[in-house]
Amino acid sequence: MKKDVMILTGAGQIGMAIARRMGYGKKIVIGDKKPENAQAIAKIMTEAGFDAEAMEMDLSSRESIKNLIAKAQEYGDITMLVNAAGVSPSQAPIEAILKVDLYGTAVLLEEVEKVIKEGGVGVTISSQSGHRMPALTPEEDEQLACTPTEELLNLEILQPENIKDTLHAYQMAKRCNEKRVMAESVKWGEKGARVNSISPGIIVTPLAIDEFNGPRGDFYKNMFAKCPAGRPGTADEVANVAELLMSDKGAFITGSDFLIDGGATASYFYGPLKPEESNVR
Repeated sequence: MKKDVMILTGAGQIGMAIARRMGYGKKIVIGDKKPENAQAIAKIMTEAGFDAEAMEMDLSSRESIKNLIAKAQEYGDITMLVNAAGVSPSQAPIEAILKVDLYGTAVLLEEVEKVIKEGGVGVTISSQSGHRMPALTPEEDEQLACTPTEELLNLEILQPENIKDTLHAYQMAKRCNEKRVMAESVKWGEKGARVNSISPGIIVTPLAIDEFNGPRGDFYKNMFAKCPAGRPGTADEVANVAELLMSDKGAFITGSDFLIDGGATASYFYGPLKPEESNVR
């Protein structure tokens, strides 16, 4: 029997929280570069009554993305995309961050747009990091939004000599995600579908715990101590926003980015998290 299908990329806590909120009654195809991660999430969801299947998928590979989509289409029409895949500044070098988080997300949005069913909806998980970086020029923003995917990594602003470190690469990737969602929403709209991005702050996940214990751990602990909420967030709080965006209540919302960071970005610009030097990110 054919079912509507949700594609979930990135087998982590945020993706699973959204899939549990929106995936009932659907076939959920879970793709992750580490098949054991996808299998672990699929097992948890299957044991909770969902119809989930794990697949190996490399977000940095168009062929791998297309294989995931082809598998999903075997079960029915693709009506939902949840993209929670990516690597963090402490996990990967600059080149990998740009290839996975920036290029890979752009390819995924492009490939799913080709097959999304009318009335379908997508969310991609970006990051508060995209909001921290100084503004780019309108020309640079348009380049990130509209450059053909296979030419993205050739952009001058993304060349190694123009990327200071892995955090800068991550910020550029997340800024690109937001701009790409805006441009893609126009194309998705032609199919009667919607797509938005969510930019979480510090959310407690295994990936975040890696960051807390990594070289920038004190930076992150200070961040949530001095943000208005006074704490990190939970994956379910991100899923609350995704539920709005992916449900009929969000029918007029597309091409937007939603910052959910406990006010950390506000504190960064106008409060106790404000850097002492303008060039400190």
